[in-house]
Amino acid sequence: MSSTDYNSDTLTDMTPEPTTPPRVVVLISGSGSNLQALIEAQSHDRLGGEVVAVISNEADAYGLKRARDAGIDAVALPHREYDSREAYDGALIKVIERHEPDLIVLAGFMRILTPRFVQRFLGRMLNIHPSLLPAYQGLNTHARALADEAKQHGCSVHFVTEELDGGPVVLQAELNVTSDDDVESLKQKVQAREHLILPIAVQWFLQGRLQYSGDGATMDGHLLPLHGMRLSHADAAEELDESESV
Repeated sequence: MSSTDYNSDTLTDMTPEPTTPPRVVVLISGSGSNLQALIEAQSHDRLGGEVVAVISNEADAYGLKRARDAGIDAVALPHREYDSREAYDGALIKVIERHEPDLIVLAGFMRILTPRFVQRFLGRMLNIHPSLLPAYQGLNTHARALADEAKQHGCSVHFVTEELDGGPVVLQAELNVTSDDDVESLKQKVQAREHLILPIAVQWFLQGRLQYSGDGATMDGHLLPLHGMRLSHADAAEELDESESV
């Protein structure tokens, strides 16, 4: 058999199977600005996968319109129509699993998840939180940072566990707080950093580089520190092309 015959029989007659991009489901409750950041990253091939569905517990959430405008399945699942948190999470599990996601992203999803829900998707859920965790878990993070006269603030992407905002941190972005800052200015600056780091963390996960283990979050097989990887204020400001350099 000649080399030509060999190549013809084994290579040129084979049709490679198309690869399916990893699938992402995003949970929201409001405007969906972080969802928009994911959609834009996907449109520029910087997400590593495809957002296949957006689910909101608020039927009038503007993020559902963002999803529909992008051709993404948008599902309203109002929590007030369910008698208990357990009943709602049971229905939410069914809707999510219908889309067979590789990753679930909580992007402003204002619900405390039941242990059943967390355990079902443990290691496959990332959340974006507006503080430098473990500081300021929970709500009203900007006001609390100002009340404490904090010098630094920011945002964190972390894996979701049963502890509220307590899962292993993956990536953070810092912000220097100035004397001119108020709740609204901090909100805007922190949101810009959220939009920067969330798509990065999602891409790392979908590429298989970022993983969850019983010991914490790992990146390329290496255990991350408690605060994860962190962008300094200067680095984040440069990435965002912010004019101020405080």
